[in-house]
Amino acid sequence: MVEHGYTHNKEAHLKRLRRIEGQARGLQRMVEEDKYCIDILTQVSAMTRALQSVSLSLLEEHLGHCVAGAIEHGGPEAEAKLKEANEAIARLVKS
Repeated sequence: MVEHGYTHNKEAHLKRLRRIEGQARGLQRMVEEDKYCIDILTQVSAMTRALQSVSLSLLEEHLGHCVAGAIEHGGPEAEAKLKEANEAIARLVKS
């Protein structure tokens, strides 16, 4: 089995993602039930923050495990992992 940076926190990440999945179902229900716009937007904001939190945690683990390991070994893999991490950070900043 390949060990990724998040492997040691996999269950915690899955738990958080299941909670976010529940939030998405709740949002669908709110729209189906014609809830007030601001209440829906408040829940969208909460879900967005939850996803950002998961993203930052995964990024931190990636940097600490995958990128750090590649840098330790050096060579082209290190450059590739740094480029990949920079691109991931750029995507997160844009969202």
